Amino acid sequence: MAFSIDVPPHRQGTKLPVVWYLSGLTCTHANVTEKGEFRRACAELGLIFVAPDTSPRGEGVPDDPDGAYDFGLGAGFYVDATQAPFADNYRMWSYVTDELPALVHAHFPVDTARQGIMGHSMGGHGALTIGLTYPDRYKSVSAFSPIVAPSQVPWGLKALGQYLGSDRDLWRKHDAVALIQDGNRVPDLLVDQGDADQFLAEQLKPSLLAEACADACIPLTLRLQPGYDHSYYFISTFMSDHLRWHADRLG
Repeated sequence: MAFSIDVPPHRQGTKLPVVWYLSGLTCTHANVTEKGEFRRACAELGLIFVAPDTSPRGEGVPDDPDGAYDFGLGAGFYVDATQAPFADNYRMWSYVTDELPALVHAHFPVDTARQGIMGHSMGGHGALTIGLTYPDRYKSVSAFSPIVAPSQVPWGLKALGQYLGSDRDLWRKHDAVALIQDGNRVPDLLVDQGDADQFLAEQLKPSLLAEACADACIPLTLRLQPGYDHSYYFISTFMSDHLRWHADRLG
């Protein structure tokens, strides 16, 4: 699988903090690499920036049988599928949390004690669930327009049902709101959401995350940005804010 990595200028032998960025539906690693406007901030802050792809690809990898954009290729949802015909290929949770980090840590100057994770939309879902699952590994977690409760919205119902099966108890570890309800904690969260996002009411529902964080006493900075939609114009505008927020926590 392809991924992109940006390593800022640094002194030889220096280990740098890393921010992992998970992309959204229909994207590859290239969307944020080409449109994310992260390089200047990463160079200034001394952050390595890693962007994986969003699904397996290649000959023989199963896709949505109807060719829809919200499942299959480009839509791995950052889970390890258990259902045929997806279980053999769609192992995005393991890829993002184990396989790719092992490769990156072996070949690039990463300080494994200083890692953050962030993402957009489906990738925001992935960042939140992975960060909540491994709070000792990821010292900072943020998201743009995340799917906060996939068990309660059409995108998530489709993906989790077809990747993981009908037992909804098994979905809870891939649902940020459910993870918080079940006791998972992080020190704090940053979420930016455009108020003109066409998916806000039906698919994203940030109020559910706000309620869960309030109940769990997790400090959440939820910024509703006026006039912004779901696009990379939105992400690129606030990317440096997020990277500075991560840098403050990674040291």
